Amino acid sequence: MQHILLIDNFDSFTFNLVQLFRESSVANRLTIVTNDVQASQLPLDVDKVIISPGPGLPHESGNLMDLLAHFSGKLPVFGICLGHQAIALHFGARLRQLPHSFHGQDSAALLSSVPEPLFNGLESGFICGRYHSWDIDPTSLPDELLVTASDADRRIMAIRHKTLDVRGVQFHPESVMTTHGQLMLDNWLRH
Repeated sequence: MQHILLIDNFDSFTFNLVQLFRESSVANRLTIVTNDVQASQLPLDVDKVIISPGPGLPHESGNLMDLLAHFSGKLPVFGICLGHQAIALHFGARLRQLPHSFHGQDSAALLSSVPEPLFNGLESGFICGRYHSWDIDPTSLPDELLVTASDADRRIMAIRHKTLDVRGVQFHPESVMTTHGQLMLDNWLRH
């Protein structure tokens, strides 16, 4: 049974994520910590790390960036919304404020040609729930981060690292608006 560490960025969607883990067909043990914890206080027997959504920007979110640096390259990391943005910043990308926010909106996620196990069993154009007013500036994306999904306006919806087991999605798999959110989480747990 995998031990999953969920870094909670003080977001109400964290409870939806916890429910997805409970309903998963893949056996897992979940430990939840908030982003104000120190890396030295974390359990040592963790197999994977998931970073929850949250308000604000990654550098304003407690110790989030330090926690990501602690785990990146050592364990599989999956970031959702704020977690996705934190991954991008960690590897040198920039964020940009959008001209209009996507709070409670759905859109089609268009898969790129880059293989992404997270999306196994999904077709391009699946619907994803979005709650964000910032995204990754595509002109700043470093070579080691690959775009695995975008929206119709070419905004980055998902990334993964070329060589490390690190990935993120801008949308919310745990949202009721997202089709196949449970499958995505199960795919990540199996990978």
